[in-house]
Amino acid sequence: MASKTKACKVCNTIYDGDKCPECDSREGTESFKGKIVVLNAEKSEIAQKLKLNKAGTYAIKTR
Repeated sequence: MASKTKACKVCNTIYDGDKCPECDSREGTESFKGKIVVLNAEKSEIAQKLKLNKAGTYAIKTR
């Protein structure tokens, strides 16, 4: 049985599994809108506006 992709309601990280690998929260949702992939958080204007300081895949909005 494959795990479903979830977005963390706390830090918006997109992940597979039971808990968020970034903040260890178990508050994940399968209902999220949009996806952003940050490769270099220091140089990305969008990452700075969204207050993302680490490379990764993030949901733009969680429900």
